[in-house]
Amino acid sequence: MAQAKTLSVFHLALIALALVAIPVLITLMFIVPQEAAAQKGGKSLIPPQLRFSFNNQQKHLDAYALQLGEMQARMMRLDSQAERLGKLAGEKSQDTPLSDSAPQKAVAKTAQDGRGGPLVLHAPMTEADLQKEIATLLSQIEAGTDNLARIEAKLLQQSVLKDLLPNSSPVTAAYNSSSYGWRSDPFTGEKAFHEGLDFPAPTGTLIYAAAGGIVSTSEDTAGYGKLVKIEHGSGLETRYAHCSKLLVKAGERVEKGQVIAEMGSTGRSTGPHLHYEIRLNGNALDPRQYLKAGA
Repeated sequence: MAQAKTLSVFHLALIALALVAIPVLITLMFIVPQEAAAQKGGKSLIPPQLRFSFNNQQKHLDAYALQLGEMQARMMRLDSQAERLGKLAGEKSQDTPLSDSAPQKAVAKTAQDGRGGPLVLHAPMTEADLQKEIATLLSQIEAGTDNLARIEAKLLQQSVLKDLLPNSSPVTAAYNSSSYGWRSDPFTGEKAFHEGLDFPAPTGTLIYAAAGGIVSTSEDTAGYGKLVKIEHGSGLETRYAHCSKLLVKAGERVEKGQVIAEMGSTGRSTGPHLHYEIRLNGNALDPRQYLKAGA
């Protein structure tokens, strides 16, 4: 049998020191900054996405520039559409195209056309340049949208649907002239498209059918609140939302000017008002154009 050995105080001190030092050394390996991987020739631990964002801002701007080019192409298509609609409606050609950039228009070229000149590279866009271009383009898109809505209304007023158009006001109150189109959403604050007009008035204000037709919906919904939909034929429909009381039922025939509901603030609403829409085959129309026609 081996004889038991007794550890001296010195040995016990060494063991205790080792037990304390080893965890400390391991911890320091993780928390003490190491030499840059690039200086060691090693592989960077930064993901490629972060290196793109932090180390090469020009590429980031170039990506936005590509999106801007796509928006400009869409504007050119909008120019063509406006021109076609204008001819159908008998409108005079616009002095300034929606894209406001004649050189950007696509022009058919024959094979015999000569082209050339010294190469001058375009300077990289700065963030300020990009913001300016986007602001200008958004302004042009807004103007183009209003122009197309006006032409569309004129075409409909000259078509076989002219007798079906809802051209009377659904309430006696004035509407908010800026409520149709892009706006800041009253709940989220984000940019959103508003597909109708808002008529603010006290709860209980009478709501009238803007045109004769058949009630297709008269019920409580999530977003619209208490809602009335009236079909006027050939895909035309009007919607009356956020009502406090519904006075007609689905399937009922109503006449132009008939009381159909009372104003309220049901559904996704910040206060008493009527949200009024006109739709053609499901697509929202600008109600202002038809209220002007009926005035």
